[in-house]
Amino acid sequence: MFTFLWMAVLFNVCLIASNLFAVKIFLLWGWCVLPGAVIIFPISYILNDCLCEVYGYRKARLVIWMGFAMNFFFILASQLVIMLPGAPFWDGEAAFESVFSAAPKAAAASLLAFLAGSNVNAMIMSKMKVASNGKYFGVRAIASSVAGELIDSMIFIPIVFWNTGLKTVLTMMMCQVTVKVLYEIIILPVTGAVVKYVKKKENIDTFDTSISYNPFLIKDI
Repeated sequence: MFTFLWMAVLFNVCLIASNLFAVKIFLLWGWCVLPGAVIIFPISYILNDCLCEVYGYRKARLVIWMGFAMNFFFILASQLVIMLPGAPFWDGEAAFESVFSAAPKAAAASLLAFLAGSNVNAMIMSKMKVASNGKYFGVRAIASSVAGELIDSMIFIPIVFWNTGLKTVLTMMMCQVTVKVLYEIIILPVTGAVVKYVKKKENIDTFDTSISYNPFLIKDI
């Protein structure tokens, strides 16, 4: 379970780092508007695929809720630090707040989108594995990520950017899903190699038969 621990830790690091990187907005291909989080957030979906493929949906669900809890803790802690009075000689208050002061609406949308998208991703990955008898890992990884990323974007972007207009919202959704899925396709050979290595090292390959896919059964591990 040592490998499981490291994967769970990396999953949480990617989520928290995404909160920080999301502050920067950049332009890709001259028209595609994306947050900086797109650089690292897809790794959480890759890890989600790996966890579900090797350890099963129940373990993946546990890590997803851990990520939710750590994200909430990080957001709460950052708001408390912002409230601390800055030293008179420190001139970084504005810059600090611009990075760490996520609006409550954006923070809530981020947590809800992550929870829904990650659970959908893991659920589809698990069910497709059973249906295909463990074959076609690449197809399952991409299909589950498309669904998970789409759910994530459909929740987060409309809530946070609705005042920018429907066209902008739809463009941002399309850009995010496309770029994140392309990201996973490019790195798929590495993901597949990691999954094979972990299965062999841990001597485990879980098939989720006769389990509950209720996302709230956290203690069912």
